Amino acid sequence: MTNRFRARAAAAAGMLLALAGGATARAQAGSPAPRAPQRETVVTNHASGTFEVKVTPQAPEENVGDPGVGRLALDKQFHGDLEAASKGQMLAVRTEIEGSAGYVAMERVTGTLQGRTGSFALQHSGTMNRGAPVLTITVVPDSGTGQLAGLAGTMTINVVDGKHLYAFDYTLAAP
Repeated sequence: MTNRFRARAAAAAGMLLALAGGATARAQAGSPAPRAPQRETVVTNHASGTFEVKVTPQAPEENVGDPGVGRLALDKQFHGDLEAASKGQMLAVRTEIEGSAGYVAMERVTGTLQGRTGSFALQHSGTMNRGAPVLTITVVPDSGTGQLAGLAGTMTINVVDGKHLYAFDYTLAAP
């Protein structure tokens, strides 16, 4: 891996952490979840806790895209109402203007959400416009498996004194 690429990947990872820690990152509601069959009761819940994240720069793939786009592997451990692990990938670009950058990421979360086991995918879209962050994290529709089938929702992240926190507002049919 070249020093230039390492520097870009490190800058992209820094941007990710700045998005989370510079200000509370608020998720924006996407399209409403599809209606559940009438026989099921949909319950809205809130989950919260902490997580650790390991961000590892990845070498650019030969003949794939622009090598100036940083590619990073994500490895997370969630604690609290969501006891889970996730793996994902992030693509990020940092501009020449200090405090301006953007990233997208996809991750698969596997574990237990308030007593229900399964997996689901999260989609991230973050921008920083001269230091002002906007972050949207949503559950990919129909990505829930096991007891998390039908899961929909949004997550916010915040970093306080170096500690990563999540808040997850979600709907799921009652068992």
